[in-house]
Amino acid sequence: MSKFAYVVKDKSGRTRRGVMETASHQALIEQLWKQGFVVLSIDEKAKGVSFLVKAGQPGVKPDALVIFARQLATMVDSGIPIVQSLDVLGEQMDDKGLRETLKRMREDIEGGSSLSESVGRYPRVFSSFFINMVRAGESSGKLDEILDRVASYMEKTVSLQRKVKASLFYPAFVSLLAMGITAFLIIVIVPKFKEIFTALGGELPAPTRLLLGISEFAGRYIALEVVSIMVMIGFFRWYIGTPAGRLWFDKATLGVPIIGKLMNKVIVARFSRTLATLVRSGVPILTALEIVAKTVGNKVVEIAVMAARSGIKEGQNIADPLSASHVFPPMVTRMVAVGEKTGELEKMLGKIADFYENEVDAAITAMTSLIEPLVIAILGVVIGSIVIALFLPVFKISTLVAK
Repeated sequence: MSKFAYVVKDKSGRTRRGVMETASHQALIEQLWKQGFVVLSIDEKAKGVSFLVKAGQPGVKPDALVIFARQLATMVDSGIPIVQSLDVLGEQMDDKGLRETLKRMREDIEGGSSLSESVGRYPRVFSSFFINMVRAGESSGKLDEILDRVASYMEKTVSLQRKVKASLFYPAFVSLLAMGITAFLIIVIVPKFKEIFTALGGELPAPTRLLLGISEFAGRYIALEVVSIMVMIGFFRWYIGTPAGRLWFDKATLGVPIIGKLMNKVIVARFSRTLATLVRSGVPILTALEIVAKTVGNKVVEIAVMAARSGIKEGQNIADPLSASHVFPPMVTRMVAVGEKTGELEKMLGKIADFYENEVDAAITAMTSLIEPLVIAILGVVIGSIVIALFLPVFKISTLVAK
């Protein structure tokens, strides 16, 4: 028996909430229907998975989950029982973490648990999206079809993440390389020139004196600088781990030129694709929005989606709260509104996701072509300035000798 929190509307249109213990998700739905209620959302009450339990669960790569979902869908469609399917997949999985998890799941199901209950016990391996999709598949009797949708969704999500990471890798690498070369020149090379300048005597040019001062400070307090950088990085990671810090960071990220626009398109594509997949699979809209809010990856958008969820509870549609948040482009909210009116919300969301995934591809190409020369130019200016400052005294001496 499991406990479920439910939200329903009665015959008079009033919203009611409650908690009930039943054998399954579907059993509760049937019980509420018999009482004349319209079901808005049903969420299984967490059984309190502790931090130690989560820490003891192995991490699993997204690619392994895609393969698992696709192969399990094929085996279920072929009529192979879940226990046998998990047994076969557990033996052939390359990912050690997933292989161990599948063995535990097989034991859970042999002990009387459903597949959705079993995956719910491994939150570090399976996301809330995955768990609710499996639950929807069991309730509708279309587990194979929905698992196939999960695999397709995850493939597109992983592909999108890889494109974004690949586009940011080059400028990040070049920037780190530039900082490394600059630090090496200032701490190691410049002091050697200082010895030469001191031996020659005379007044040095202002840029050279400034560079020597920076080099002396950097070399003298290098331990303090390293510790300070580590403390700042640790503080920054702690701060963005807090709700206020995460909100600030996500808001700031969306405001960064070039990268902010790219991240906004990625978020809209992920939001649309996730919500479309959940709605198409029969997950209640309130539950679907809650899952989307948690998986979209941006606190600003999460607040906007949760506001839309609250608005729906009060009888509003989805589009109005999303439009009022000023987070989603007008095209998105208008297409969502049309989808709600025509009863084709999942179709419209799918079109939005396709459009913005193509936009992400175009934005990555444009950003890469713009950032590469910009980073190289900055690298050239920084290192060139150091070299010029070092050789200005040499040029001065050469001029005096020539005279």
